[in-house]
This record gives sequence, C-alpha cells and structure tokens, in this order.
Amino acid sequence: MRIDLVTIVVEEYDPAIEFFTELLGFDLVEDSPSLTNDGRPKRWVVVRPPGAETGILLARADGEGQGVAVGNQVAGRVGFFLQVDHFDTAYERMVAAGVEFVTSPRTEPYGRVAVFLDIAGNRWDLLGPA
Repeated sequence: MRIDLVTIVVEEYDPAIEFFTELLGFDLVEDSPSLTNDGRPKRWVVVRPPGAETGILLARADGEGQGVAVGNQVAGRVGFFLQVDHFDTAYERMVAAGVEFVTSPRTEPYGRVAVFLDIAGNRWDLLGPA
C-alpha cells in the first residue's frame, strides 16, 4: 500500500499551481479537465515534489462549506511536511521566491525545521538534516 494523493483545497487553480511549481519547485504532474459529481466543470490538478511518489491534488473550493476549509485544512496545525536534503539551500531559495515563513529556522533533535505557509495559508514544516 501507499498514499498516492492528498488534497489541499485552494481558492483558484492557477495561483496554486504557480505557488507549488514556481515557489516550491514541485512538478506539475497533471492538469486535466474534469467534472464535479453533479456534472459541473472543474480541473484535476496534481503537483508533486521532484522524484516523490505521493502527490498533492489541488482542489478548488466548491461552495461555502469547502471555502471555509481554505487555509484551515488541519485546524491551524502544521499538517504538511516537506523534507529536503539541503535545508539552508532550500530555505534561502524559498525566502527569495517569496514564501512566507512564520518561524525562523531552528535545530531540533530530529533536524532543522522552519514553518511556512502555502498559498492557502496552511502551515507546513520545512525539514532537513541537522
């Protein structure tokens, strides 16, 4: 077994694609027309870190119920974890690209970590070796 995709609810597709591909360096794996369960048009958009197996489905919020989830997928907690081999290089590249970090880098027993926000406002840990 493996987890293939996780969903992040976003306001709009194109700004989310730009954030994940341009600012974070993910690959755009798929961007295909699709339909909602009741037949309305939507897109099937998947991004993935280079070389990763698990991808992220970027799902545009559909209706008020989903709209309130944008940026609050995990109730304000860090819910996503981006592991990198070279923490300082990744951190500096992301800061230069405009990614908003809400904590400064620090060293923990498990390695280097800093918390950043994605385009929707969800909290992520950037993690690397100590």
